[in-house]
Amino acid sequence: MDSPKHLKANPRKSSTPVQPANPRSVEVQVMPWLAAPLHQALHQLKGQALLIIAPPGAGALELSITLAQTWLCLTPRATGPCGGCSSCHWVSSRSHPDLLCLLPEALQESMGWLGETPETQDRASKAKPSQDIKVDAVQAAINFAQTTSSQDQGKVIVIHPAERLNLIAANALLKTLEEPPLGVRFILSCTAAQALLPTLSSRCQRLAVDFPTRSEALHWLNQQAIAQPEVLLAATGGLPLAARQWAAQGLTAQVWQTLPQAVMNGEPGSHLASWSVARWVDGLQKLCHDAMCVAVSGEPRFFPLAVVPRGASLPVLSAWSRDLQRLARHAEHPWSQALAIEALLQQARQALASNNAPR
Repeated sequence: MDSPKHLKANPRKSSTPVQPANPRSVEVQVMPWLAAPLHQALHQLKGQALLIIAPPGAGALELSITLAQTWLCLTPRATGPCGGCSSCHWVSSRSHPDLLCLLPEALQESMGWLGETPETQDRASKAKPSQDIKVDAVQAAINFAQTTSSQDQGKVIVIHPAERLNLIAANALLKTLEEPPLGVRFILSCTAAQALLPTLSSRCQRLAVDFPTRSEALHWLNQQAIAQPEVLLAATGGLPLAARQWAAQGLTAQVWQTLPQAVMNGEPGSHLASWSVARWVDGLQKLCHDAMCVAVSGEPRFFPLAVVPRGASLPVLSAWSRDLQRLARHAEHPWSQALAIEALLQQARQALASNNAPR
């Protein structure tokens, strides 16, 4: 059974309100491009079901959880949660008894939310984590909504990304979403509103989130102490959250800039050797794109101009791009990693070493 990811604990119930853990706490710092939509959600939207629509990588999940944390906060501020009360601490530790997050298992795994329980280890040994939110998880959420809350702030259910609700799961949610139990609020976030069941989205108020500007993203990455943030921001296609994640994984700006030369040398080196096939395909697609831009005297998008190989044949690069697009659809296939990467590097080296000069 696919169970939802609960953010819950078992604090002892009491008729006495829980006091803030730190009365001098400061409010949670919201990503700058999310401050306006958070304020709008808190002060203008009054329904029990909210649909957040955001571009990929703009922080839809982060906004959803911050909004849920504010609703559950014991001493909320006008701009967000206090960050110091017991409720905020429970949300931060993913243990709040009145907050439930429905995420696909694959996303939970990538975020480190699945844990190492015997159940998840046994499931991992049998099948890959699901990319969808299934009906069993939705039914568990409906049951969660029908139980009494632990505190006076009600309950919140976050579903992300909502477009990953399969058809059966989405239909199972409809009635509860139309008539939620008293004190229960739903936050659905998605990056593809057109993929949602129309009857599902029609039951929600909508909140649109804009993509951060480059200056906003760079300012925030500098606050995160990310070295050469402009390089990583470009490398991720302008996604500041992805840039932060790359840096945390050891994929620094310096490592990223070694990729073109490593390809030309046919040797990934110690920093790139641990990459998965999927990451190699993504990196090579970006390198191919930039090499094609340079071949027609354009500006590269993902790599600094100085590190992009020049002089490659445009027709050869175009053929390589098509091959990479086909391979990207199967990048998660259980290939022999060493052989797959060796083949990728050989093809890349041949394409980048081709010559546009007439024969």
